[in-house]
Amino acid sequence: MAFATIGTKGIEDAAIATADIADNAVTSAKTSGIPVRPNAAPLMINGSMEVAQRGTSTASITGGGFYTADRFGTNNSGAFIGTWTQTQESLSSGDAFNDGFAKSLKMDNTTANGSPAANSQCRIDYNFEGQDLQLLKHGTASAEKTTLSFWIKATKTGTNIVKMYKPDADRSCSIAYTVSTTDTWEYKVLNFPADTSGAVIANDNTTGIQMSFGIAMGSSYTSGTLATTWAADASANAFVGQVNNADSTSNNWEITGVQLEVGEYTSATLPPFQHESFGDNLAKCQRYFVKIETGGSSSLEMAVNKANPNNYSQSRGVYCLAVPMRSGATTTLSGTVKAGYLGGDYSLSDQGFSTVAPTYGSTTDRVNIVSTYMNQSSNNSQNSMIFTLQASSSLSLDAEL
Repeated sequence: MAFATIGTKGIEDAAIATADIADNAVTSAKTSGIPVRPNAAPLMINGSMEVAQRGTSTASITGGGFYTADRFGTNNSGAFIGTWTQTQESLSSGDAFNDGFAKSLKMDNTTANGSPAANSQCRIDYNFEGQDLQLLKHGTASAEKTTLSFWIKATKTGTNIVKMYKPDADRSCSIAYTVSTTDTWEYKVLNFPADTSGAVIANDNTTGIQMSFGIAMGSSYTSGTLATTWAADASANAFVGQVNNADSTSNNWEITGVQLEVGEYTSATLPPFQHESFGDNLAKCQRYFVKIETGGSSSLEMAVNKANPNNYSQSRGVYCLAVPMRSGATTTLSGTVKAGYLGGDYSLSDQGFSTVAPTYGSTTDRVNIVSTYMNQSSNNSQNSMIFTLQASSSLSLDAEL
């Protein structure tokens, strides 16, 4: 027997009362299928560790900086703990891989430090822009809780700490988790409380929250009581209980699938990780870092310029960026950029910047290139210039928080 479908327009107002519906006959989306996500787009960028514009491996790390996976920086202050090799790992097995993650960030200890100095620390940081965190409503009575989740694999078992710090309010909160089994992927879900006190997060492009994954800490960061609720930041309360992942050259520490959600969830109710296309992920990362590079033996024409007729000894070029950056970036040239005349004998006119260094500057949407070159006032027909990034060269723009 076939049943006809009745649309909602075919049901009269008040025709069905609550008493007509059996208990549990209707379920919500949150308890049936995919849970409801309050934020439409991921708060984290590159939590899958797929994008690594700077490279896939850096050895002999004894200081801070960005080395492999975009947006995730290695941080230290005081004496650094141990020496490390950081890699963007390719996964082919394990529970994290089975959950859809093909890349991870791995820290491999190569020089151990079993007794770190009191003021030393090793951690992985992720910085959020304040204008992306206004939905948390921190500093108001309506402040939201947050849930952090990630996959972790470490050689050293025991307690590890994740700290959140708000520069605008100078307040922090730290939550502990446990690595239970050595060198095995484990899924962690951490609940951070709402912060109704302190200053609100500034609605701008500076750091609103810094999230830090502890790896190894000196006693200056472990001697107090772990601050599991938001309070005035105190170093001694930041990483209490953190194991020393730097005490053996056999130790590795590896992470992927980092996800931050608005609201309080368990592993059963947490919305699934929002996987994005590589292109979308890369574009979001390029707000903070861009590497303009050539491939193999080819070169890249960066900009064409018409010389100032009143200043024939100066050339200016503009290279437009595909994605506007967070702020004017710090530029670093690796290799050579050359300038040459257009309309003339390029090989004879070509002048390398290795001897006449260019000046780089940037706004959020372009790179400005300024260079002096041979005076061409006697040959105004050849006063157009081209800037070329030479083979095996790159120009990096860094606007990280």
